[in-house]
Amino acid sequence: MLDNLESNYDCARAGEDLPQLNQELAELRGRGTETQEDQERINRLENQISFILNKCDIPPS
Repeated sequence: MLDNLESNYDCARAGEDLPQLNQELAELRGRGTETQEDQERINRLENQISFILNKCDIPPS
């Protein structure tokens, strides 16, 4: 998970950041049981992914 995403995010990093975020999200979802903390991390990861896709005008895959 990225520590800080701001409006000045460098889209040149998206090719590195998105696969990492998607992998972390898949691992959390793959656990089966989700604690409240896990759900919060999942929500944050989904938000980070959406932010990068929108900011960098990348179509979702």
